[in-house]
Amino acid sequence: MSKRAFNLPNMLTYARILAVPLIVLCFYMEGRVRPTDWWRWVAVGIFVVASITDYFDGYIARIWEQTSNIGKMLDPIADKLLVSAALLLLAYDRTIDKWTLWAAIIILCREILVSGLREYLAALKVSVPVTQLSKWKTTIQLVAIGFLLAGPAGDQILPYTTEIGIALLWVSAIVTLYTGYDYFRAGLKHIINE
Repeated sequence: MSKRAFNLPNMLTYARILAVPLIVLCFYMEGRVRPTDWWRWVAVGIFVVASITDYFDGYIARIWEQTSNIGKMLDPIADKLLVSAALLLLAYDRTIDKWTLWAAIIILCREILVSGLREYLAALKVSVPVTQLSKWKTTIQLVAIGFLLAGPAGDQILPYTTEIGIALLWVSAIVTLYTGYDYFRAGLKHIINE
């Protein structure tokens, strides 16, 4: 592997991928060890640090001119793994349930559809750049999930932590629908012209 595979931006991306099983382990331990909020707070801490790396890996890659193909490939995968795993854990422990599950389903479906569209367009050598609104969508998602991961433990410190997370998750789902449509519209002209 080239040196670029082990530059700082890529190491941050690898760390974000490694954070996923650690967050899952925290949820597993929360259910196995005597009832305590400690494991939930550890999961929140890992998630917050992993979310921050999402900003810094791209920023550092651009300003230090350390972009690489592996980074371009793994960065969106790391984001999707982090968000998807967290949403599944939150559904599993019923922090999100009933109608709120629809917000999670919208987010997950959009991620899968856009990934498929990007893969198809890449085969045609067509690039669909990430929009500023998409970056905001990701930020809102990560903040919402952070609040929801804190969940009942967060409610004891900041009342309505879970409700704030649910509201932000719905905002994220609405923005997700719009950005998904935007990507689909941009890619549709290449599909039709095929």
